[in-house]
Amino acid sequence: MGPTGLSRVLQIHPTRQCNLRCLHCYSSSSPDEKEFLTLELLCDAISDAAHEGFNYVSLSGGEPMLYKPLTELLEHAHRLGMRTAVTTNGMLLTERKIERLRDVVDVLAISIDGIPTSHNRIRGSQLAFDTMKLRLPLLRAADMPFGFIFTLTQYNLDEFDWVRDFAAGEGAKLLQIHPLEEVGNAATMLRGNSPDATEGAYAWMLAQQEVDSDIRIHVDLAFSEVIKQQPELVFAGDESGAEGKRFGELIAPLVIEADGTVSPVQHGFSRDYTMGNLKHAPLSVLVAEWRKRSLPAFYSLCRDVYEEIACAPAPFFFDWNNLIGQRAEEAGRVARNRAMHFMSM
Repeated sequence: MGPTGLSRVLQIHPTRQCNLRCLHCYSSSSPDEKEFLTLELLCDAISDAAHEGFNYVSLSGGEPMLYKPLTELLEHAHRLGMRTAVTTNGMLLTERKIERLRDVVDVLAISIDGIPTSHNRIRGSQLAFDTMKLRLPLLRAADMPFGFIFTLTQYNLDEFDWVRDFAAGEGAKLLQIHPLEEVGNAATMLRGNSPDATEGAYAWMLAQQEVDSDIRIHVDLAFSEVIKQQPELVFAGDESGAEGKRFGELIAPLVIEADGTVSPVQHGFSRDYTMGNLKHAPLSVLVAEWRKRSLPAFYSLCRDVYEEIACAPAPFFFDWNNLIGQRAEEAGRVARNRAMHFMSM
């Protein structure tokens, strides 16, 4: 089933262009980036993904509001019966854009990084929070459901209560707590800021508190004791019958990066495990070749990480995406060093 459960997610970054230059941006997006993927290329990829069993398209960036054919792309996903989500910094949500998106976006997720001063510092703009907040009445007026994504670091858990109360007060239906991923900008600008197991445990406990609101709170953390009992959640279960399954049942999320690179699990995943580039071959071809060439090695990596979790002396909460990403990088370095050693002999 994998870490995304029954939602087999195709995550698309159609552009790295953004109106902000955030410290924690995993795709290193900024106003300087102009590259984007064409509507035709992405529609073809979504069609291939739907055929492979993916049922959810999530758009991020960059800032998706700067991708001109955004509505057309979402309409295509809906026509294929897929659910859709868009992650945005919220600053560019105008009444006209909201009207165009209302019927083609199932979940609109707005990024938030803590209290206003923290949010503005991370976003690199003193206008970021207030501008985003000014857009929220437009969403409520359009009766468009929305939620917030709070990036959890090692140092901002004390701001969680404020974020929860703000989200509930603004009428959000969801608050997602997502651990900082130290890739892209965060690998240099926020290195060492990822939450540890202690922060993760406290975040999970805080998320269980009852609130006077119908807001749903979700934490993107796994618990070691659950994983021990359900190894399939981290692609470490029984592989029998995999040959007869569609690719969406074997790997999710699947990520299309803004340069066309296709990766498993997360943006910036080890280049040793990428599937190729959509500019060179369609998604159907890339996943078919990767399934034969690299899926066994990826599953082997997942089993190694599972054994590491299962052998831990005490229960703990952890970010599986970050953990598997780190182990993939380490495995790649070991393989390259070994190859260089044999070449030098």
